[in-house]
Amino acid sequence: MGDLGLLQVLPVLFWVALGLLGLGFCVAVSVRRTPHTCYALYALSLIAMLHATPPLLYGEMRYSWAWKHVAVVDAMLRHDGDVPNAGGFDIYNQWPGFFQLNVLIVRATGLESPLGYAMWAQVLANVLLLIPLLLIYRSVTSDRRLIWLAAFVYYSCSWVGQDYFAPQAFTFLLFVSAIALVVRRLPSSRLRRDASRRAWPPGRLTLLLVIEAAIASSHQLTPLMLITALLLLSLPRRNRRVTLPALTGAVVLTVAWDATVARRYVSENLDSFVEALTRPEANLWSGLSRLADAAPSQVMVSWIDRGLSGGVFLLAALALIAHKWTRRTPLPLLVLFPLPLVLVNAYGGEMVFRAYMFALPAAAFLVAALLLPSTRRVLARMTVVYVVLLAMLGSLVFGYYSKEAMNRFSAGEVAATRYVTTSTPADSLIVSVTFAAPGLETGYDRHERAEITQESTSAKRLLEKNPLAGLEPILGRAGDRPAYVLLNRAQYADVHLNGEMPPGFVERLESDLSASPAFTAVFRNADAVVYRFDAPMAGGRR
Repeated sequence: MGDLGLLQVLPVLFWVALGLLGLGFCVAVSVRRTPHTCYALYALSLIAMLHATPPLLYGEMRYSWAWKHVAVVDAMLRHDGDVPNAGGFDIYNQWPGFFQLNVLIVRATGLESPLGYAMWAQVLANVLLLIPLLLIYRSVTSDRRLIWLAAFVYYSCSWVGQDYFAPQAFTFLLFVSAIALVVRRLPSSRLRRDASRRAWPPGRLTLLLVIEAAIASSHQLTPLMLITALLLLSLPRRNRRVTLPALTGAVVLTVAWDATVARRYVSENLDSFVEALTRPEANLWSGLSRLADAAPSQVMVSWIDRGLSGGVFLLAALALIAHKWTRRTPLPLLVLFPLPLVLVNAYGGEMVFRAYMFALPAAAFLVAALLLPSTRRVLARMTVVYVVLLAMLGSLVFGYYSKEAMNRFSAGEVAATRYVTTSTPADSLIVSVTFAAPGLETGYDRHERAEITQESTSAKRLLEKNPLAGLEPILGRAGDRPAYVLLNRAQYADVHLNGEMPPGFVERLESDLSASPAFTAVFRNADAVVYRFDAPMAGGRR
């Protein structure tokens, strides 16, 4: 794969099949009598094509972040709870809900690790997400064509890629489920025929509180998203009988968790939270301005993603203008609620993308409401719908498949990281250029890690001038402990695509390492190499 990942290697038949799937769905929407089962098969087929293709093609799990989360589950399994000496991974001890759930699954199934099923997490997450999406849409309309068109639009626009084996994917599923429960109880819901009934039957309120507790214990951002969404849904007075109990539960559970289990993280980062409140413009642009050093292909992909996101919100706004009935639904509020959080925190430059992800379920319905043909001129309108869906799917695959050169790992890369994390002495220092290595965090409580792209600006400048001289102070942190350097194919691709180090840096570093008597290659295959540092360099330090 080259600069555009899977886009360059998938056969023509894949794209033909994707186009035919969209065409068949449009034909189904044009017929009012199409059964729910037929629509469900189209939606599940789309999910399978988009999300099952990579795990079917790859022998190993994609995404270094997914491997990191597998490592956290493995560590919690070994320690039967909190992981000591976790370092930067201590945040997972403070929000362990997702990981402890997987610990229970692994123990209940007799598996040694979640790795076997984690590579299929994207397929499962998207299939499960279909259920609360349909519940939300059915609460707003009884038109099955609109319900399923909204679901199809959602999966055609969900490019952010936060659906892998991660707490975010888990809590996003719970978030949409909680919103579905709330929307179903609102007075505006078409399913709420008797407005005099109790706002919350005890059983459903208990289920909602359990979901909110799982969210509060599993992720830092999603509880704030849920509180903000419920707060905006509470603005109309008629909704408060339903939303206030849900909002109260979310606030109490989140505050209780952050004040007890997660107190250490919150107190240590309180100053940065407060500082972010004073810089709304910087928060907004933090995730949109990091393209200067990226490869031209990734600059193009970034603008395609932005175009898709902007197009979705534009079509949603047009739907609110064209169809007055949509303004009487809770969907406009569910599109707007992430905006305050975008302004108050950058979330590592990702907040703007997370905001799009959380707003998309409601925005997709509004887009579908705008596109759905009436009884007149069905053929002409469905032609427009088909063209729009093709444009959405075409944009989606750029965002979803274009970084596979760094997201996909070979068996050789897995073997190299397994060697450096399991066959080296405990307390070793493991150095890599980037994060793109499968399972590099395995045994993170036993090893110290250093990542060159996370070093200070001055340290990276020294590395750019002379890789070995710049590496010396990093290796000096090991003291008398063993130190290793891991280089693999995905790190080459990462540096090339994202431009966090100058072009050719990894090649220069490997050339210098192989020529230096201070380093010995202790593991090598076609896709990776591990060097052991075992002699003083020019500065005399080991």
